[in-house]
Amino acid sequence: MQRQNWLITGVSTGLGRAFAQAALSAGHTVVGSVRSENDVRAFEELGPGRAYGRILDVTDGDAVSGTVAEVERSVGPLDVVVANAGYGLEGTFEETPLSEVRRQFEVNVFGAMATLQAALPHMRARRRGHLMAVTSMGGLMAVPGMSAYCGSKFALEGILEALGKEVAQFGIHVTAIEPGSFRTDWAGRSMTRTARTVDDYDELFAPIREARQKASGNQLGNPARAGEAVVHITSVDQPPAHLVLGSDALRLVTAARTAVDEDIRAWEALSRTTDFTEGAQL
Repeated sequence: MQRQNWLITGVSTGLGRAFAQAALSAGHTVVGSVRSENDVRAFEELGPGRAYGRILDVTDGDAVSGTVAEVERSVGPLDVVVANAGYGLEGTFEETPLSEVRRQFEVNVFGAMATLQAALPHMRARRRGHLMAVTSMGGLMAVPGMSAYCGSKFALEGILEALGKEVAQFGIHVTAIEPGSFRTDWAGRSMTRTARTVDDYDELFAPIREARQKASGNQLGNPARAGEAVVHITSVDQPPAHLVLGSDALRLVTAARTAVDEDIRAWEALSRTTDFTEGAQL
């Protein structure tokens, strides 16, 4: 495998850390964004001379652009960029303050966009590269109590799909990484949970929140295997536009997409009644 230079945001813990470890194990050089000097030292100890930490807040667009430019100069041309930084926001739609929804989108959507936009001009000039972002199975299906989170990931899915079609002409690949439940702390201390204020949702939502908390730390997904899968697709000629990770994600995403297809078929006749008799087809 050709040695590559990677940039991964959010490598302190979780899947970001697993992606970085897998890339380092494959012999690649990895620059990882973290939030503190202690995290920088801990990350660089994973691969002295090939692991480089950078303190970065992905919601600061100027800082993201500056960091990417600095990495291109000091470490080398970036071959793979993974916009991984993000977090989960749990709460029913009615109980979730708009301020928290905006923060969710600021990190999960705009932080990822800033990262990919900063790297894209360099890759376009070289006519090669691989841009990735971690969405979620929650970017292709939705569950009660995760409207803001799923909304942010659905938005990122659309952005990545359009981006992939724009940059394919430049030899740049784009992949949405869609993990299911992995054995990380995402559903534990890393999850932001809104306060419960409306009793009417107790019967539906209380068991969901309780089950998610109980499952935290015992999920089926193996982060190390996820890292190996992500590294693998950077070595193939035609990497996927969508990489679903985990059997639970496969099951839930397939069911959700089947339900959409069934709705489309059931209401196809009504959908066709809204056309003019003649007109331009897209």
